Amino acid sequence: MKAAFLPDRGVIKISGADARHLLNGLVTTDLTLLKPGLGRFGALLTPQGKIVADFFITELAAEDDGGFLLDCPKALAEPLATKLKFYKLRAKVLIENLSDRLGVLALWDGAPAQPPEMGFADPRADQLGWRIVVPELLAGATAEALGATMLAAGDYEAHRIACGAPAGGVDFAYGDAFPHEANMDRMHGVDFGKGCYIGQEVVSRMHHRGTARTRIVRVLLDGASPQPGAEITAGDKSVGTMGSSADGRGLALLRIDRVADAREASLPLSAGDIALQLVDPEELKPAARKTVA
Repeated sequence: MKAAFLPDRGVIKISGADARHLLNGLVTTDLTLLKPGLGRFGALLTPQGKIVADFFITELAAEDDGGFLLDCPKALAEPLATKLKFYKLRAKVLIENLSDRLGVLALWDGAPAQPPEMGFADPRADQLGWRIVVPELLAGATAEALGATMLAAGDYEAHRIACGAPAGGVDFAYGDAFPHEANMDRMHGVDFGKGCYIGQEVVSRMHHRGTARTRIVRVLLDGASPQPGAEITAGDKSVGTMGSSADGRGLALLRIDRVADAREASLPLSAGDIALQLVDPEELKPAARKTVA
């Protein structure tokens, strides 16, 4: 089993009698399905249905004073906490940015014998492993106690990319991407059967009508890693942009219709002088429609 502390992740705590009700009315995932030891993947959206921030949510046990922890991008922790405070109005909720005290340890290529405290299986996909909320100073000791070999954050990034899990800020732009474009519908990040949340109408319509125009897909690189944001072309036509990459693999945000046209015309994809190949063309097709993601 491998482990890495993720220095780009922050932690927000939401507690109080109204915490679950408040969060459930704001975010894309159904918190009525959450309990201690589990994690949910979700996002806060704009009213237009675009991603403000994506995060993992886990519930603390009652003996640990209860409440919820959000594992989110560290750069977004403070503005996200501020945004949540804006929505709480008179609700009995306390929102704290704990990113100066807590961080996130990732585990993969194995599973702990016993579920670790403040840990949960990554809800996006089994192969992504586990996530543990822990102070950075205790990350190494935690990994050792679980029998994991401590590696660098870059090793986890390569694993994330190989698994096809997009990261906001590099694979898609916050405030500009719909959940479907970031594959949240395929990675259990949107519960289509829950009640209303911010942006729900747009996301539901996009899901049921299959109107997503772009998707993030896995690609193989024939050469060095292109810079994130590099234009991807087929012939003389732009078909998307490059995201993160490592070890000959990458993620690319592609226009579904333009790539389909390129494939029909047998035009190869490239980012500059670096040739790209789709790992699985099926990833460009709409996800199967289901009530609960």
